[in-house]
Amino acid sequence: MQTSVVLLNGPKDLKIETVPLTAPGPNDLVVRIAHSGISTGTEKLFWSGQMPPFPGMGYPLVPGYEAAGEVVEAGSETGYRPGDWVFVPGANCYEGAFGLFGGAASMLVTDAARVCRIDAGLGAQGALLALAATARHALAGLDKAVPDLIVGHGVLGRLLARLTVAAGAPAPTVWEVNPDRATGAEGYDVIHPDADERRDYTAIYDASGNGALLNDLVGRIRKGGEIVLAGFYTEPLQFAFPPAFMKEARFRVAAEWERDDLSATRALIENGALSLGGLITHEVPAARAPDAYTTAFEDPACLKMILNWEQAA
Repeated sequence: MQTSVVLLNGPKDLKIETVPLTAPGPNDLVVRIAHSGISTGTEKLFWSGQMPPFPGMGYPLVPGYEAAGEVVEAGSETGYRPGDWVFVPGANCYEGAFGLFGGAASMLVTDAARVCRIDAGLGAQGALLALAATARHALAGLDKAVPDLIVGHGVLGRLLARLTVAAGAPAPTVWEVNPDRATGAEGYDVIHPDADERRDYTAIYDASGNGALLNDLVGRIRKGGEIVLAGFYTEPLQFAFPPAFMKEARFRVAAEWERDDLSATRALIENGALSLGGLITHEVPAARAPDAYTTAFEDPACLKMILNWEQAA
């Protein structure tokens, strides 16, 4: 089998190419992808050449860890059948190309244990499941305080805010400096940091990926408060120790989702507690991927870009 993929041959060298697929086994699914998302975090770093050394990295590579589509072939040991709709967090099934993360393809082969059943009616929103699960992973757990301040009103920041409200916690404040992204709040307020006088936040979740904000954030927490690093940071992080010492500040790194987060997030979506509406601002045929990646990374009005593989031709 062969498939069309987004192939990154080097920094800013991105094309649609045809590559061979590895043969599926009894535990594998063959999935026809309908939609895949473009991550403005890790994928932007691969595209720009700024990604620090990362396991499995190399060129040429197939990016993408946000994909949704239909099972067209199911191995005998999978428990799936053709016609099932699934979320796929990427795949490593391409001959001659690294599958990092491997979801930006018209067809792929993946171990069934990696996917998650979804409602076909989600459409393009099905590709957002991983990002929603990442937000859930950051704040779920008995030892974690929900945010009362979120920094950044991108997709991750919005999902963190929506999950906080869905949990019945007090609505968080969200900081955003870009006027294009200050709209679209659902049950919480978005303000410019300069308009915020509070210095007693219990838990600040940084979804901006801007490590230069750490000293300001330390000054915004109460004594014993926590700063959660929910973004992705390419440079070493540093902060002035004396203010952090006086505040007895705590820092926590929120990593990617785990399997339980994916299942719990799907349930929240299915029962209506979590909406994925209003997060996708751009959707284009996958054949226009080179332009789509540039728009996703360089246009501040683009909140979330989705490639439509059903319209790829």
